[in-house]
Amino acid sequence: MPEGITSENLINNIMDTLSDKLQKQNSGSYFVEERSHNVSTQFNKLFGRQKPIHNILGGGKSADVLLWRNKKISASVLCGATAVWVLFEWLDYNFLPLLCFGLVVCIIGQFIWSNLLKGAPPRVILPDELFVNIAKLVADEVNRALGYLQYVGSRGDIKQLALVVGGLLTAAIIGTCCNFWTVIYIGFVAAHILPVVYEKYDDQIDSAVYNVLGRVQTHYSKLDASLLSKIPKAKGKKFA
Repeated sequence: MPEGITSENLINNIMDTLSDKLQKQNSGSYFVEERSHNVSTQFNKLFGRQKPIHNILGGGKSADVLLWRNKKISASVLCGATAVWVLFEWLDYNFLPLLCFGLVVCIIGQFIWSNLLKGAPPRVILPDELFVNIAKLVADEVNRALGYLQYVGSRGDIKQLALVVGGLLTAAIIGTCCNFWTVIYIGFVAAHILPVVYEKYDDQIDSAVYNVLGRVQTHYSKLDASLLSKIPKAKGKKFA
């Protein structure tokens, strides 16, 4: 590196150049904004995250809906989920009667369309690939969760075990206070709010989380030095 040029000056020059480009360009601001993050935040992402949130969520239309890329579609999905929750939770509708009433309306509508209007009613046929993809997605997520739980139970440390047990107990407490539909709705709303909030304020959230984890690590070190390290460990057994 030439004399008189330090790493700090080099980074400042790069940031100034990117700032000038941001002012000159009206389109593509999202990608330029991602490049303009400073060097420290690129290596301080939550849980070592390297990919954008959109890629972590799987990309495609589902990630676009969760991140509100199209506000009309995302708002429609969230309003639809809210309507379903209101029907089942506040109006005390049951799933089977509501399904039967919906099918009755569809059948009567097709009958009127084909006999009175003398037209061919549209046929609704769901492709087999839709159910296969849904089943595969559910199976992959369930197997991933089971694999993580088995890893924590067999080879995880005390900190991982405490976090998992605490999370499961928290979910159990929430489940005792709310019914099934309310829990599903809370998770659905959280999936539509937390990713977009984290994408917008990821630096602040990462900093706050790492501060909390640092404090937890400090308390855990003190507990390990005073109590956990004194617990005798069982000797491993050899199996033929």
